[in-house]
Amino acid sequence: MGFPRGRRRLVLAVAVVLAVAAVAVVVHRVLAPAEVSTPARADYPAAPQPAPGVIGRLPVAPLIVDGRLRVYAAHRQVYADRPVDGRYRTTPFWSYRRWPAELTGVVAGGRTVVSRWSDGQLVALDAATGRVRWRADGPVPAEVGAVNRRTRAAVVWDPPGLYRVHLSDGRMALVVTGDSEARAVELTDGRELWRVALPGACRGDVGTTVTGQLVGLDTCAGPATVEFRDGATGVVRARWRPEGSPDRLVVIPLGCRAGRSDCSALRTTGPGDADGRGWLVDVGGPVPAPSLDPVGATVVDEVAVTVRDGTAVGRSARSGAELWRVDGLGAGARVLAAQPGRAYLLTQENDLVTLNPVTGAQLSRFRLNVGSDGTGWEPGAVFAGDGYLVLERLRRPIAPDADDQRYFLSSEPVILAAG
Repeated sequence: MGFPRGRRRLVLAVAVVLAVAAVAVVVHRVLAPAEVSTPARADYPAAPQPAPGVIGRLPVAPLIVDGRLRVYAAHRQVYADRPVDGRYRTTPFWSYRRWPAELTGVVAGGRTVVSRWSDGQLVALDAATGRVRWRADGPVPAEVGAVNRRTRAAVVWDPPGLYRVHLSDGRMALVVTGDSEARAVELTDGRELWRVALPGACRGDVGTTVTGQLVGLDTCAGPATVEFRDGATGVVRARWRPEGSPDRLVVIPLGCRAGRSDCSALRTTGPGDADGRGWLVDVGGPVPAPSLDPVGATVVDEVAVTVRDGTAVGRSARSGAELWRVDGLGAGARVLAAQPGRAYLLTQENDLVTLNPVTGAQLSRFRLNVGSDGTGWEPGAVFAGDGYLVLERLRRPIAPDADDQRYFLSSEPVILAAG
């Protein structure tokens, strides 16, 4: 004996409503904004002192933090592993994940790791524990949806629109830029220092300087002009054009301690000025530094380092006086990267030569090979910090438009070394 027709319809309607409600609950749980924080369950590791040489290889690019951790970026996750000198990537020490926002940048200062997300949120994590220290709103990144290679090197080594800046009173701040706005927050607690409107696509970021300024390139009203914005107040303190420079100008930061942050020099070039000109960043404005004019030159500890015809030369970046000379590097040797106390050179055979930038003394030399990978590769993105050098290895010939399998040397294309 069945239900009467009217009751069957009622039961069917109730069942449909319950099913829809159940689906709604599942969809909400899956798609609703959420975050998952998995803090560290072990003690903060000590900083090791590895001997010079190749340490290991990794599938993704690490940001070395406080000389103790390796911090990585995934599509919707930032996580760390240790030991920092481990041969391979290991189980996460801590992890932080957000949904549905995408991770667009990571920057670190001391024991604070700040992640930037596609919805504009800034989330600071304690490097020692992985716990959230603060959250703050920032402008939505200008490059949301940008294609990142599988190593995610651009996210952790050169995050667009996310810069450290050291203020004159010793504090460290973060400057965050978007399409139409810039904001600065204190690194320690996320407190907003200032926010200003930006004119849009006709202005681009260059980076931040060791003098505590955000440098931008403005093409909105005439010839390209370099602007210097105070990191503590957001006020534009100076606008500058190199004398005799072309209307279309390219500005490249040099001597940066992290990505395009804390840079000590600039190089300007443009149509008709192919050789370019180097400039030291000073409190009173850019100072000509002809020793930084050559393509491939860098500056570290106020020494300009260049390599030409197998000879490395160190010159005072201010006076141009030659300080030292190292011969016998071989044709094709080049400056690869630098950090305070170290200048890294790469030979044509992919030997890494580390020099003291002040004296030119060789600190180490070894071949960048791990396992049976060989040295038949070209360097890609590079990071240097805390005594480590990390770089991508690319297949020869470099094919920038190819997929990741063709572009990178192997499934573990990142090599980690101590110099």
